[in-house]
Amino acid sequence: MSVQSHPRSTAMEENSRARRLTALTGRSLAYGALLPLMALAALPTVLFGRAGTALSWWRALRTRVLAAPPVEVRRRAGWLPVAGHGLLSLLLGAAALPPLGVQLLMVLRGILYGLVVPGPYDHAWGGPTLAGAWVVHFLVGIPTSAAGLALLLAIAALHQRLTAALDGQRLRPWVRPVALLICAAMGLFFVAWLHQI
Repeated sequence: MSVQSHPRSTAMEENSRARRLTALTGRSLAYGALLPLMALAALPTVLFGRAGTALSWWRALRTRVLAAPPVEVRRRAGWLPVAGHGLLSLLLGAAALPPLGVQLLMVLRGILYGLVVPGPYDHAWGGPTLAGAWVVHFLVGIPTSAAGLALLLAIAALHQRLTAALDGQRLRPWVRPVALLICAAMGLFFVAWLHQI
């Protein structure tokens, strides 16, 4: 005899999963926006001998913004690991800026295209009409926005693992190389974008 799930409970589970994903995406977006600012504040704090203060800021960012559970502090991190974490955080924060910019462009050049860009639309994607240009810009913005959000989710997940490692939680061997790879890729993206301007 097979057990069948009730259609209503399946719909509720899917709705709950969608709400959790939406909340996680919003928190990751906020985390990506706060990360470069926090890194800029934490690095001088560590260099002035206040590594514990900077570490408490990283913990608060991890638990309050991402709503990650606090980890048991197994060992106290010294100033050098906290400074290294601050430097890597600054790089990851800089890597979060292009996907944040993509989200801003999606709003300005996708959703609000007709209000932001004055006509004529003869040479615009989807032109020569305003409606065609607006629809095409919105549709092109959807996958780029999704890719930007996925990258912000990845940056937030990597950084919260790095922060938990400062408290003694075991760090998987792939986390630091992937974080550095994201930073390098975003650096190359930024250089290519500068050459395109």
